[in-house]
Amino acid sequence: MAKNLKYLKLLASRYRNISEVSTEIIKLSAILNLPKGTEHFVSDIHGEDESFGHVLRNASGVVKGYIDELFGNTLMASEKRNLATLVYYPAAKLEYIRKKGEITDEWYKIQLFRLLKICKRTASKYTRAAVRKALPPEAPHILEELIFEDTSVIHKQEYYLEIIDKIIRLKRADAFIIDISNVIQRLSIDHLHVLGDIFDRGSGAAKVMDILQNYHSVDVQWGNHDIAWMGAASGSDALICNVIRISAKYAILETIEEDYGINLVPLATFAMEYYGSDPCTRFLPGRTEGKSDKELDLIAKMHKAIAIIQFKVEAELIARHPEYEMDGRILLDKLDKLNVPLADDNFPTVDPAAPLRLTPEEKEIMEKIRFSFKHSARLGQHVRFLFNRGSMYKIYNSNLLFHGGIPLTEDGRLKSVNLFKTELKGRALLDKLESTARRGFFGAEGSKERQNGLDIMWYLWCGADSPLYGKHTMTTFERYFTDSKELIKETPSPYYKKRDNQELCAMILEEFGLNSLNAKIINGHTPVKTTKGESPVKAGGGLIVIDGGFAKAYQNVTGIAGYTLIYNSQGLLLASHTPFVSAEDAVENEVDILSETFYVERSPARKKVADTDIGEQISEQISDLMLLLDAYRVGEIKES
Repeated sequence: MAKNLKYLKLLASRYRNISEVSTEIIKLSAILNLPKGTEHFVSDIHGEDESFGHVLRNASGVVKGYIDELFGNTLMASEKRNLATLVYYPAAKLEYIRKKGEITDEWYKIQLFRLLKICKRTASKYTRAAVRKALPPEAPHILEELIFEDTSVIHKQEYYLEIIDKIIRLKRADAFIIDISNVIQRLSIDHLHVLGDIFDRGSGAAKVMDILQNYHSVDVQWGNHDIAWMGAASGSDALICNVIRISAKYAILETIEEDYGINLVPLATFAMEYYGSDPCTRFLPGRTEGKSDKELDLIAKMHKAIAIIQFKVEAELIARHPEYEMDGRILLDKLDKLNVPLADDNFPTVDPAAPLRLTPEEKEIMEKIRFSFKHSARLGQHVRFLFNRGSMYKIYNSNLLFHGGIPLTEDGRLKSVNLFKTELKGRALLDKLESTARRGFFGAEGSKERQNGLDIMWYLWCGADSPLYGKHTMTTFERYFTDSKELIKETPSPYYKKRDNQELCAMILEEFGLNSLNAKIINGHTPVKTTKGESPVKAGGGLIVIDGGFAKAYQNVTGIAGYTLIYNSQGLLLASHTPFVSAEDAVENEVDILSETFYVERSPARKKVADTDIGEQISEQISDLMLLLDAYRVGEIKES
C-alpha cells in the first residue's frame, strides 16, 4: 500500500485535484471508443524512395478509398484521379495545373472544399487534440476551424465561406491546399510498420531513411540488408566490404559516396593499380542506366577489389568464431580443391603462401574506409534511428512482425542454435541475437563485447541459422568465380518450406505468447512470385508475406511492384501495386500505382481503440486515475 501511495503521489503532481483527474478519466474513456487507428505495413523497400514515397502518400489506397466513399458518382473518374493526385503531390500538381492555365478563383474554391471534406473524413477517427498536433504551425487555428466546421449550424455558414474567400483573395490558397493535403496524408495512417530491407539495390535508401526519421509514428523490423549497413556503420570490416560490394554490383555507389559522404577514392585508386588490365567481366554491374562505359569499367574493378578483400576479412572473422560453423565459406585458400574450373583466375592480391592475408595496401584501404563509415554523420543518424526504432521482431496488436523466418529443424520444430555457449531457440534466440547486436553499436570501443556484437551482425547478414537471412549458405564466391549451378545453389531454411502449415504458424505464435486464433505472422524478405501463382496469404490466413517486389530487380519475377498491408478498424486489407514510373508521371498523367486490394480478414465488429495495445495501456491509466480519485475523495492525498 505504501508503494501504491508513493506512486499515486507522483501521479498527483500531474493531476492536482478531483476536477483534473475526472477530466482525464472522461477523456481517456472516450478515446477507447474511437475506431482503431489505421496501421500500414511495408517491406523490402530496397532503396526505391519514389515508389515508397508514393505508397505513403496514397496510404496504399486509403486516400483513394476516402475519395470514392465521399464523392461516389458525383465526380467523374477523371476528377477523382485529379483530386487524388492533388492530395499526393500538392505542390507539383499545383505548378503543373498553373502552367496549363487552368487555375481560377472558382477552381481554388472547389478544390479547397473537396480537400476539406476528405480531411474531415480522415480526422473523424481522432480526437480534436490529436488532429491539432498534425496541423502545420503556420495557420493551425484557421485549419482547425475549417476541419471541424459544423455544416448544420446555419448562422456560421457565412463565417466559413468568408474564411475560404479570404484565403483565395490573399493568395494563400496554394499554401492551404498543400497544408490540407499533408494533413490528409498524415491522418490517413496512424502507425507505420517497416518489415526490413530498406537498403541496397535501389539508389534512394538514404532518402527513405530521411522519410522514416521524420515520420510521425513508425517501427522497423531489421532485415538482413539493414543489419549489414548497421554493422558497417558500427565498424565491421566484413560488413563494410559487403555493403560496398553490393553497391558496386547494382551501380549505386552514389549512396555511399554522395549521400553518406564516404570516400571511396582509395579503393578506386587501388582497383585501377591492381586490376587495370583486368576486364573484370564477371563484376560488371547489373544496373547500367545513366552510366558511361568508363564508369562501369571502374565500378567493375572496384567491385572485384572489394570482393577479394571481403573474402579475406570474412575468413579471419570465421576463424574467431568456430561456433558459427562456417569454415566452408573460406575458399581463397582452396582454389585448387573446388573441383570445377575457375571462370576468373586473376588474383593479383592473393599471396599463394598466405592467401587469406590482407596486403599492406588492402589494410590501409580498410582503415581509411572504416574511418569514413564510422564518422559519416548522416549514416550515423540513420543507424542510430534503426537501433532506437528497430528490433528483430515486434508484437503489435496481436500480430507478430519479423523480416525473415524462425530457425527450424527439418521436421518443423524450433531449432536450438549454439552461438553463445548455450543452446537457444525461438524467441529467446532472437532476443539474444538482438541484445548482442546492440552491443556492436553501443558497446565500449575496443571491447570484446563490441567486437562480438559486430561479428554477430555479420552472422545475421549471412549465417545459416540467421533469422534475417534464411538460407543454408551465401554462395557469393562461387557466383563470381565459377559457372557451377550446383555450387551456387542456396538452399532455403526449413521455415520457408513449411510456413504454409497452420500448425507450424500456431506453434510459432504460441512461442511468442500470442493466441493463434486472433494473431497473424507478418513477414517480408522473400518476394512473392505472383507470376507463378504464389499467394502472399499462407497457412489458411495465419501468415502474410508482403514482399511483392519494390525493388525493380525483382519485378520480372514477381510480376508486381510490391504488396503492402492495411490494418484498420474493419480488418486486414492487402494491396498489390503496379510498377511506379516516376513522381512526374504520377503528377502529369495521374497514374496511381495501386492496382488491387482485397480483405484478408474482416472484423465481425468494428474494432475500437479499446481493442488495441494502446487501448490496454489507456485502460491501465484509467485504473490508476480511479485509484487517485478515490485517494483524493477520502483525503489520503490532498488536492492542490
